[in-house]
Amino acid sequence: MAGETMTDAELAAALAEAAGKILCDVRASGLITGKALGKAGDETANQFLVHALKQQRPDDGLLSEESKDTAERLSKERVWIIDPVDGTREYGEERTDWAVHVALAIGGKPEIGAVALPGLDLVLRTDQPQLLPPAADKPRLVVSRTRPAPEAVAVAEKIGGELVGMGSAGAKAMAVVRGEAEIYLHSGGQYEWDSCAPAAVALAHGLHVSRIDGSPMVYNQQDTWLPDLLICRPEWAERVLAEVAKLPA
Repeated sequence: MAGETMTDAELAAALAEAAGKILCDVRASGLITGKALGKAGDETANQFLVHALKQQRPDDGLLSEESKDTAERLSKERVWIIDPVDGTREYGEERTDWAVHVALAIGGKPEIGAVALPGLDLVLRTDQPQLLPPAADKPRLVVSRTRPAPEAVAVAEKIGGELVGMGSAGAKAMAVVRGEAEIYLHSGGQYEWDSCAPAAVALAHGLHVSRIDGSPMVYNQQDTWLPDLLICRPEWAERVLAEVAKLPA
């Protein structure tokens, strides 16, 4: 990969796509299934992404879900934040709602990124934004298919919305980008690698991205825990934030 001749956005997309293909090959081998498949996929994709980024962007910082974190990245302006398999459970169950996240945070902001949806043979990226499809009359909120956040359920009731269960954070966020939903409201806790690439891609497509109190998403922090996230159509942002603010603490 001639990474040095690629822009950062091109590199992010190429890496996300290549990691997705590796993961599909691992799964298609049929030699591993279930939780073991998820573990093998995580390890294999992580090794590829980490080695590629260290080779192509050696001066940048790096934060990965599957690698031991160090304080070195905290002094860097540019930090790659990756999730080799977002939705390990869905990947292991041979579903399509899992993703590969490759993002570049600059000065703590989710500036550049790509989210691959290998099960759908798609890569959504910050440098190739598409027009948002028309919104549905009745807002659709993507939520966890196993444990929907109480806040999302409450907001859906207030705005007359419909809940749509889905797997990984990346798949949910990209459902809003792709016009399959209007709102992704998450309050159950995530880490930086869960949302950095989806946030970057969503912003590039003109969506609203913030914490559920309306404050901006900030990355490359010492504590990588991010409690909540709102990605939604801009026309819904004010209403959703207002409804969240009314919820009991």
